[in-house]
Amino acid sequence: MRKKNPIAALMGSSPFKPMQAHMQLVKECVAEVPGLFDALIDGNEEELTAHKDRIFSKEQEADDLKNDLRAHLPKSLFLPVDRRDLLEILELQDTIANTAQDIAGLMMERNMSVPKGMEASLRELVKLCVDTNDRAAAIIGELDELVEMGFRGKEATKVEEMVADLNRIEDETDRLGIALTRSLFAQEDDMKPVSVIFWYQMIQWIGDLADFAEKVGDRMRLLVAR
Repeated sequence: MRKKNPIAALMGSSPFKPMQAHMQLVKECVAEVPGLFDALIDGNEEELTAHKDRIFSKEQEADDLKNDLRAHLPKSLFLPVDRRDLLEILELQDTIANTAQDIAGLMMERNMSVPKGMEASLRELVKLCVDTNDRAAAIIGELDELVEMGFRGKEATKVEEMVADLNRIEDETDRLGIALTRSLFAQEDDMKPVSVIFWYQMIQWIGDLADFAEKVGDRMRLLVAR
């Protein structure tokens, strides 16, 4: 009978590939959000439902992988990254997918319609928030390389530059979100108060997609800095 390598058994399976796979599912989940808003603006209920279903499906896949990773994450002293740091990044990734699901759920449950004149700005904000998630996924994609290089050298510098770029784009989403909120409040006298409240919440959640993506990048930068 073949004996197991005691060191390999102690370390367990590497958590970095599953972390990257989880972020890829999150990215795929968020990638459905622009289509969701396009369908809403175009009044295409069939497409709206299709995008909602894909978001819910991807979120569930991500959730299942998250739970599996949590259950099997090595507790060994030989893990090159603090277990708490990985769990925190995983939680942030999961929150992004949850937010995309919240957006889709509210849109379907509320039967919302876009306030007049906000269509183009809304599409721009959504697109930019999705871009931040793509960049966060690219940063997580560097995790195994960072570990291999000991979080030093050219790879660390590359990740720091990627995070700085992500921060810059997230700042732009903040600016767009504020402008969109002002546009909403400018026409609140012509809207039902409950519609204003729900659209305000929707704009906040769209911005949260970028905010949590930035937090993922910031946590990776902290790993490099240690």
